[in-house]
Amino acid sequence: MIYDIRHITTYEYGAPITFSHCALHLLPVDGPGQTVLQSALTITPPPALTEDRTCFFGNRVTSITIEKTHRELKIEARSSIDVNRAQNPIAALTMPWEDVREAAFAVDDLSSASPAHFLHPSRFVPRFQPAADYAMQSLHPGRPALEAAIELMQRIRADFKYDPKATLVSTPLSEAFEKRRGVCQDFAHIMIAGLRGVGLPAAYISGYLRTIPPAGKPRLEGADATHAWVLFWCGPDFGWIGLDPTNAIAMGNDHIVLARGRDYADISPVAGIVLGSGEQQVDVKVDVIERV
Repeated sequence: MIYDIRHITTYEYGAPITFSHCALHLLPVDGPGQTVLQSALTITPPPALTEDRTCFFGNRVTSITIEKTHRELKIEARSSIDVNRAQNPIAALTMPWEDVREAAFAVDDLSSASPAHFLHPSRFVPRFQPAADYAMQSLHPGRPALEAAIELMQRIRADFKYDPKATLVSTPLSEAFEKRRGVCQDFAHIMIAGLRGVGLPAAYISGYLRTIPPAGKPRLEGADATHAWVLFWCGPDFGWIGLDPTNAIAMGNDHIVLARGRDYADISPVAGIVLGSGEQQVDVKVDVIERV
C-alpha cells in the first residue's frame, strides 16, 4: 500500500529570533518492506544554508541554518512511501532468549545494523534495574526470544496507561515507569530498557501509524501523530522484528518507519539551537493518507 504523509511542525516565538540552526530527521529512507517514492521539505523562512547527509544508522539528516530574523518557523515534510512488509516469523520458532543474548555479545560486525550498538545504555535509556526485573517476568528459561518479547510488549500495553499529560519529552523513563503512564516514546524506552537490562538488543524507531476514524465519522485533517516503537533482535536467523508496545501489535503495513536509533535523542524530528528571548509554542500536525 502507498501512503502520502504530510508532517507540519510550527514554532511560534514570543520574541524575534535572530538565528536558528537545526538538525531534522523528517525524511524517510528505504528499508525492509518500505520504499520511498518521493520526499521533500519546505521551510519558512527559507534557510540560508541547507545540508543533507546520512547518519551512521542510515537515517537522512537535514541541517538548516536560518539567519533572517523571524517570529515563526514552519517545517513541512511531505513523503510518499510504498509499504509491503513480509510476514513476521512464528514466535515459537525463534531461538531461546539466552541464546540470542549470547549471539548478540559474540558478534564481530560493527555495521549500523549490528546488535552490538543496541545492547548498552544510551542517553534516554540508562540502566534501570526495575525495568530489567519487569522484563524478566516474561523471560522464562529456554523460552523463544520473540515469544517472550511479545508477552513483554503485551504486558506494557496492559499495565501502562496512555496519558499525553503525564510526561514530557524530557521525562526520565524511571518516572514514566513509576507512574505507569506516558506516551509511545515512554513505552518504547521502557521496553528497550527492560530488554537491554537483561542483555537483549533493542532499537528505537520513530515513524507514523495509520489511523482509521470511527465508522461514520470524517477523517480530521492534521489529527494523526508521530509514533514510536521498538525493534527487537531475534538472532542471526530472523534478525530485527518490530514490536509496538503502545498498541501491543507487531510492526505491519500500518507502520511507516521514519528513522532508527538507540533512543529518541538519536532521531528527534527537530533538534537545534535558536538565538532569542521569550517562550515558544510548538504545534505539530500529521496526515497519513492511504492511496486508493
